[in-house]
Amino acid sequence: MRTLLITEAKLFLRTPLWAILGVFLPTGVLLGVGSIPGMREPSPATGGYRFVDLWVPSLVVIALAMLGLQVIPAAVATYREHGVLRRLATTPVPPAHLLLAQVLIHAAVALAGVLLMLGTAKIAFAVPIPKHPGLFLLALLLGLVSVFALGLIAASLARTGKAAGGLAMIAFFPIMFLGGVYLPRPLLPAVIQKIGAYVPPGTQPLQDAWVGDGGQPLQFAALAAFALGGTVLAVRLFRWE
Repeated sequence: MRTLLITEAKLFLRTPLWAILGVFLPTGVLLGVGSIPGMREPSPATGGYRFVDLWVPSLVVIALAMLGLQVIPAAVATYREHGVLRRLATTPVPPAHLLLAQVLIHAAVALAGVLLMLGTAKIAFAVPIPKHPGLFLLALLLGLVSVFALGLIAASLARTGKAAGGLAMIAFFPIMFLGGVYLPRPLLPAVIQKIGAYVPPGTQPLQDAWVGDGGQPLQFAALAAFALGGTVLAVRLFRWE
């Protein structure tokens, strides 16, 4: 597992574009959004909070969705397309180890991007730290695994890198929309907000842990179910060829 992890990390860093985007894109979007004066003013539509305060959890979605639903599926499916997985099938490496290596590498990049964005939000726009940091971390980890699990399902099924990207798009756009990336969640219809509270990547639990009462247990349970069920399904569906 150690050798596999090191090798996959080297291969990932040979094309550093995704690593750079994963680390810096959320912060870049934050600075762009925060530069709009209206985003830094309290609004009745957001319960008296500034839009930038409530936008931070949605920015987490960008890092998770991009890496989990674009990069991982394409990487694994490209291995399958080029016959790399066929060669690995002759070794003792189990599919779970290969998928775990992909998750750990991309999770490290995603978390680095989230930490940089949170630090920038605090320094540049005085965005307060989460009221419940433990629950925020739990929601972040569950959201990360649940989103990555959906990407692993696409990676396990697709025969080519392009096919993997197409499969992952089925989840990518709904997650970005429900996560409040395209339109702030307070401006979404109530039914859409309610649906988004129980699906990956858990923007509502993140937001509640940030500015509210810590979130509802059922929301965390739904994220855990997505994370566990998606991971198990990805491993079962995985094919070397």
